[in-house]
Amino acid sequence: MDSLYADHAVQQRLAEFLGGDSLVDASALYITRSDGCQFQRSELLPLAQLPLLLHQGRDIARSLADHRALLLHLDVEYVHFDQPAAAFLHPQRAFALQEPAVHAIQSLLLACGIAPLHLLTGQGHHFVWQIDAASPVAARIAALNPAPELVDACQRRLGPNPALAVSRPQQTTFASLALLMEFLAHLIKRTAAPASTLPIEITAVLRPPAPTGQRELVSIDISEYGDPLQTRMVRMPFTHYLKPWATGLAQKLGIEPLLKPIVAIPLHEMDVSQALRCRQNQAEVHQLARRAPTRIPFQEKGTARLLDAYLLSPLRRFHQHFYSALHDPPEQWPHTYHQTPLAALPPCARLLLQQPNDRLLKPVGIQLICRVLLAHGWHPRHIAGLIRSKFENPQHGWGVNWQDYEAGTRADFYTRLFLGQWATGTDHLADFSCASIQGADFCPLPLSSPSPACSLDPLPNLPNLPNLSPLP
Repeated sequence: MDSLYADHAVQQRLAEFLGGDSLVDASALYITRSDGCQFQRSELLPLAQLPLLLHQGRDIARSLADHRALLLHLDVEYVHFDQPAAAFLHPQRAFALQEPAVHAIQSLLLACGIAPLHLLTGQGHHFVWQIDAASPVAARIAALNPAPELVDACQRRLGPNPALAVSRPQQTTFASLALLMEFLAHLIKRTAAPASTLPIEITAVLRPPAPTGQRELVSIDISEYGDPLQTRMVRMPFTHYLKPWATGLAQKLGIEPLLKPIVAIPLHEMDVSQALRCRQNQAEVHQLARRAPTRIPFQEKGTARLLDAYLLSPLRRFHQHFYSALHDPPEQWPHTYHQTPLAALPPCARLLLQQPNDRLLKPVGIQLICRVLLAHGWHPRHIAGLIRSKFENPQHGWGVNWQDYEAGTRADFYTRLFLGQWATGTDHLADFSCASIQGADFCPLPLSSPSPACSLDPLPNLPNLPNLSPLP
């Protein structure tokens, strides 16, 4: 067996993170590989197959779906668009730049009374906690039920694989949880941004150079909430972090000799600098496994407080406005979304809709089209409907298996995410300009010779959404 995984304490910590004292009573739906791979049904394994992955020395993730609980997960990471290996080559700097976001998360969760499990990964931090699926707060979250028709669509993608045995109530609760996690991400961004050297973004939205002169940022990654529950997973502590090797990044950049092995570990009785050293020393990792718990804590009371705050927030009012409309049904698309007039749109948005692959798979592309169409008077939910119609058109050759993922859910999530930040004042549109769009590689024309017809300048005065005034 792989030398890391041969340790009995490591094996016990893995069982705990899977939701039990052993594999026999653990509650996760499945285990699978983690790094650098898309969701593959063939890679989903029953928990009893954990010894096989350990023997192979694999990176390992567990399902977000659980037989007994609802997991809540925050992923914070450093992203450098021009130097994708920067977090591995200069980890002390990468993690230091995340400190304002981490401190904001810790203070916000503490204020609610939430004590998460805190993990350190290759590029950032994970915060994980759970609530009992049968608890009153889980029922309150499920009652939000923003789009029942999309929950049905997610359920139709389950198929016969027993590892994907997600019930409709579970799917409903997960879809509703997305609203709450979006609210928490807003709070983190607003709290952390004033103290951060880098932009704090919800998902990795490509940006022009930061004040450091480089295209880098800190991402609050909640993208898992834009897909069906059965497709998403979370990396397990005390497992190998193999992303730079598994993706081919290390080989492509010729940096393999410079990289040391990395193990994902809980941040327990040490600071980040100590943890960065510990994660590369297998003997220290084994010692840590003897004293650091990995059982995901139940936090119903604190989660209920977070839910109470969300229900009173401007974001909740935006969500109600968002779901006051429905997507046009697919049979109407030839007469509605497919007839979207493009001539009045700036070239960057026009090209994005004409050639959406892969521009519309990038967060910055969705953000751009959301802002432009809102400025042209579109209802936010119909913007999502248009994006969905593009995703569901096989002529674009997406390379995304929409039989596993769900186009309407993905379109709703990102549209809601970006326009919700405008509606609540979390986003002041400082980057909504021709210069910023070109800096993000989305402008089809050279900045040195723009024509008046392609200027974004008239558009940033987006309309205030009904019953919402952007916060100061």
